[in-house]
Amino acid sequence: MWRERARYWFDSTMSRGTPALIGWLGLASGLLVLVVSALVVAMVPGDVTEHGGWPGVLWMTLLRAIDPGTMGGDQGSPMFLALMLAITLGGIFVVSAFIGVLTTGLEGKIADLRKGRSRVVERGHTVILGWSEQVFTVVAELVQAHQSERRSCIAILADKDKVEMEDALRARVGDLGRTVVVCRTGNPLRPADLDLVNLAAARSVMVLPPPAEDADIQVIKVLLALGDRARQAGGPHVVAAVSDSDNLAAAQLAGGPRTQLIGADDLAVRLIVQAHRQSGLSAVCTDLLAFAGTEFYVRRDASAAGLPFGEVSRSFDRGIGVGLRYADGRIELNPPADRIVRETDELVVLAEDDSLIHRATVSPAVIEEAIAAPVVRAPDPARTLMIGWNKRAPKIIALLDEFATPGSHLQIAGLDEVEPQLGDYKNLSTGTTYCDPTNRGELEALDMSTYQHVIVLSADAHGEQQADARTLLTLLHLRDLAQQLGDPYSIVSEINDEANREIAQVTKADDFVVSEKLISLLLTQLTENRHLAAVFAQLFSPDGAEIYLKPAADYLVPGHPANFATLAESARRHNETAIGYRLHARFHQPPTYGVVLNPPKDAPVTLTTADRIIVLSDGTPHPAEPHVHAEAQV
Repeated sequence: MWRERARYWFDSTMSRGTPALIGWLGLASGLLVLVVSALVVAMVPGDVTEHGGWPGVLWMTLLRAIDPGTMGGDQGSPMFLALMLAITLGGIFVVSAFIGVLTTGLEGKIADLRKGRSRVVERGHTVILGWSEQVFTVVAELVQAHQSERRSCIAILADKDKVEMEDALRARVGDLGRTVVVCRTGNPLRPADLDLVNLAAARSVMVLPPPAEDADIQVIKVLLALGDRARQAGGPHVVAAVSDSDNLAAAQLAGGPRTQLIGADDLAVRLIVQAHRQSGLSAVCTDLLAFAGTEFYVRRDASAAGLPFGEVSRSFDRGIGVGLRYADGRIELNPPADRIVRETDELVVLAEDDSLIHRATVSPAVIEEAIAAPVVRAPDPARTLMIGWNKRAPKIIALLDEFATPGSHLQIAGLDEVEPQLGDYKNLSTGTTYCDPTNRGELEALDMSTYQHVIVLSADAHGEQQADARTLLTLLHLRDLAQQLGDPYSIVSEINDEANREIAQVTKADDFVVSEKLISLLLTQLTENRHLAAVFAQLFSPDGAEIYLKPAADYLVPGHPANFATLAESARRHNETAIGYRLHARFHQPPTYGVVLNPPKDAPVTLTTADRIIVLSDGTPHPAEPHVHAEAQV
């Protein structure tokens, strides 16, 4: 019975894996060396004296057990040589097996490390849950944001091979600077896998939507899996995006109060509608959201207390005061110029870096003769052509109706054989035309000269790359037709992949809305500073101050030399905050596409009638002027 128990105990011990094997083989190797050394001391004491006593014999047996070649050249009695041969043979079987198990265990550990299953012990790091094309934009922006730090860490947890993730990041992002990116393989829906990225010590968590039809469901499931990790006081704040605005309430309930959510489709709809009326809006938003350009900062300035906001806003040398953050957390962009800044108020400042935010003692002189006289234009009805149809189209039409002048018309052209369900609109009349937008002849039949604006939507029925390819062909046809007709219309297009935007520049469309990149940039901004959520919420909402691109001739006399301080003063007289301008002649030149944000106050500015002023305003944009193509601008 005791034999069975001993055998059972031994089998159970051996089944524990490599550590148990190493323990048993190490014990066997040690016993072998000790037993042979004891036999030498007991049986051939004369040879023990010649070889340095029992310590020398112990050392000799150990060397011969490890390396069989060590016994070459041994001298002594036949019994001594026989014992040395025995320890050598024992070493071949026992010690070699011990070394082999060690090697196998080490290789297994390296393989486990390559699988990304070890726990992250970083603190104050950023955690990204999930993997999609957005991860490359997010990581690149986080690297840019952390350039001034001595060391930072990004931990990525996704159900993807660790080595594949690292290789893809090296290929797509490149130099990571001082930022360490740690990839771990695991399912974000499993609490045990979430523990791999040490959420308790993280500064912030970003949930990326997967490239799937049920992306919103997956995001909500991940928020549920985070559980108390995202709800406990002092824990990381969580940011995520959902496509369908109907899912925002459910996602907020799943994520808890520390979770900040973005409605991706609603943001894309608003940008498309606004950009079709004021080309260049998406380029401005991209610059504001990217860490490489101008950013929003929230900071307290004790010296501003008691002063009117208009005076404080103009006093920054390399920044622009654009709003106030009150003690209750409420944000007001473009407040009245006579609003007194209180001690408890924080300033919302637009600057390249927070280290550059300081108030100047002397402001550049305002050139009064360069300020244009006020202009009042009556809005005119417009005709808009929307090419294509996708899930965002109904919301786009509804928002177009809100902004449209009564009597405006929207014509919908696409491939759908079933007429879309259109509602009754207050300001818009609608019509539908069935055509293939990639067919030049069918586009010509739409009588393009009668439209002032064209919106090209990406088709949901095709994959992203195929949809972008069809959009590119449609844009080429539209631009060629526009040149033949004298450029009567502006073109705003929806693009899925940012890489395809660079290719599409050849079409010289007036604006491209790459909603996926804008969402990635916005998520990154909120990951770095959760207080900016209220700033962007107001900036992209229909209420409050918004970004507008208005005709430069309404602010400065065309062709008259001025400076940015003069432009800012002219905007203030319109109850607006000027944050930059866009040069029409550079509309199609990456990476800025003609956008100049937050220039120095003394920077010379000479604008033409085709240029635009970028302002924060509570009112509606000026009616669009007749479209002027960049190549026609002198």
